Amino acid sequence: MQKMNYQLMLEKELQFIARSEIKPSLLLHICCAPCSSYVLEYLSEFFDITLFFYNPNITSESEYNYRIDEAKRLIFEMPLSGKVDFIPARYDISEFFAVAKGFENEPEGGERCFRCYELRLRETAAYAKKNGFDYFTTTLSISPYKNAEKLNSIGKSLSEKYDVKYLYSDFKKKNGYKRSIELSQEYNLYRQDFCGCIYSETEMKRRKMNENNDV
Repeated sequence: MQKMNYQLMLEKELQFIARSEIKPSLLLHICCAPCSSYVLEYLSEFFDITLFFYNPNITSESEYNYRIDEAKRLIFEMPLSGKVDFIPARYDISEFFAVAKGFENEPEGGERCFRCYELRLRETAAYAKKNGFDYFTTTLSISPYKNAEKLNSIGKSLSEKYDVKYLYSDFKKKNGYKRSIELSQEYNLYRQDFCGCIYSETEMKRRKMNENNDV
């Protein structure tokens, strides 16, 4: 089966939007400020964007709030083509543990992560439908550790379920991940070294311990 070129699909959609006289609205799920930076720079000329921060996987409320503060600071300081709104969703880690149950020992990038993608995108799609957004998508595909094929497959299913357009993407393409690092340095953004959940944090600590032992 031939792999989809999600960057090409995105470019075609943006070309279509550019020919329109009306700027559509986009509900953009974000996980953190660094991942948002390049995506905002890229998409703000095409959409009226609202950032949707829903990440119940994050291991502590203090980490959750810190990431919210950094995202708010970014959109305040970063010059963009249009106004960007921000919606912080509820923090309830039990929602993540419910979908992760039975998959606690899965490796990073496995089924537990896919279930977490679906949880966050489902909430985004539902909010987009309820509040009349034209499109929804997520910044998650900018990470080289996230499975763009799976993310877009989930987005497609939710788009059909909630009857809201999903913006296909693979934001790591065209040096998107590299640009996000550059923007993070420019705006001195907090770049966390784990995705957010307790399992990724444990894996990160184990990796660092092994690296220290190898020195």
